[in-house]
Amino acid sequence: MVDSDLFTGSDVTDQSRYQKQMLFAGVGKTGQALLAQKRVLLTGCGALGCVLADAMARAGVGHLRIVDRDFVELSNLQRQILFTEQDVKDHLPKAVCAQRRLRQVNSQIEIDAIVADVDYTNVREFADGCDLILDGTDNFEIRYLLNDVALELGIPWIFTGCTGSNGQMMPILPGDSACLRCLMPSPPPPGSTETCDTAGVLGPAINVIASLQASVALKILTEQTESIETCLTVVDVWENSHRKMDVSKLRETSNCPACLNGERLWLKGTQSSGSSIMCGRNAVQVTPAEKTSLSLEELAVRLELAGTVTSNPFLVRVAVKDSDLQLTVFPDGRAIIKGTEDPAVARSVYSRYIGS
Repeated sequence: MVDSDLFTGSDVTDQSRYQKQMLFAGVGKTGQALLAQKRVLLTGCGALGCVLADAMARAGVGHLRIVDRDFVELSNLQRQILFTEQDVKDHLPKAVCAQRRLRQVNSQIEIDAIVADVDYTNVREFADGCDLILDGTDNFEIRYLLNDVALELGIPWIFTGCTGSNGQMMPILPGDSACLRCLMPSPPPPGSTETCDTAGVLGPAINVIASLQASVALKILTEQTESIETCLTVVDVWENSHRKMDVSKLRETSNCPACLNGERLWLKGTQSSGSSIMCGRNAVQVTPAEKTSLSLEELAVRLELAGTVTSNPFLVRVAVKDSDLQLTVFPDGRAIIKGTEDPAVARSVYSRYIGS
């Protein structure tokens, strides 16, 4: 623990900013000093991620690393609280928009914005040196990858998901609690669970479950893990229901291949795919087999014959003429193809306009 006497001067932070939080017995001066020293990785800055990023920045977490692969669209504004109509017009990446907004909220903390797809080739780098990983993603493949890297590096993480009016959350403390594979040995098969495409999503559900996640995050970051319940929390804001499922025995009863036997299928890349359907977007992300470094200026010129091109320092977008397709390409070669949910079609479009 950090001596609370260390948190006495304006050289650490402005105490008046956190006065009400420090008055709360669960945080206090000691907890606030700890928060200022902690590093958090937030994967995904969509609906869940916006609430989490905002909560961590306002709470005074010393270093927040936001990693997101996507850009802001009009349909995001219903529930993604950090973004504006101007961000949509500017075609800006979500991580960049979140960083800009949160720097206006709290200039005393460090905020990294990384526009990238989290995968097995980079997740170790992103997680390195972090004290906590927060799940703001919208797909299970990345969640299983986070589970692997958290177990491998011994970093706590918090699984969270939300569809319709329903949200669920489970803290995972490597070595002490059940992990995601204890709960679900493998991802649910396609079509077996509701998604935001089939069930939609309510903004209040996002806010409730992400706030519960943020509250558990503060316990972890202030080193009070003994007060964390090892349970899966399920909330339905439409039905006004709240359930807790005890998962404390799952680790032993499941003989988990990941947290008990060291299996790391997702971290090794054996369980990854080169394309993924993006929830609620009528779009597919295509990722090249090897990371590259594209010149966006040259690409923009090359794509002019394909349709209407717009660009900024973070991406190039082309609305393909005589079709409903839209390609958004990032410097690492990754692209989001809008106008289809068929990965085969998306890969074909990518090959045609970007190259194999």
